[in-house]
Amino acid sequence: MTHLTTHILDAVSGTPAPGVTVTLSHLDGATIDAAATDADGRLALGPERLDDGDYALTFATGAYFRAKGTASFHPVVTVAFTVSNDAHLHVPLLLSPFAYSTYRGS
Repeated sequence: MTHLTTHILDAVSGTPAPGVTVTLSHLDGATIDAAATDADGRLALGPERLDDGDYALTFATGAYFRAKGTASFHPVVTVAFTVSNDAHLHVPLLLSPFAYSTYRGS
């Protein structure tokens, strides 16, 4: 299993957010991997194991809402996090045009 997964739920429609480009990078900005969420709003990124350190997931939320014809406030959402062991990480994003929430999932 890939070390890091994410899932985006569009809180307005109550449905997954497909086609959102997500970039995994080191906190210094060096890109590790990038891809778009699938039809279920899910995505696995990166290698089997991330080294301990600080990372960021950047979600292209503005492009997602523009494609839906919906005005939004956040052109991107960046979630910074620290890896401190080799456990699987799941970082979900609950998204609306003017707010978002995230947490460490399982």
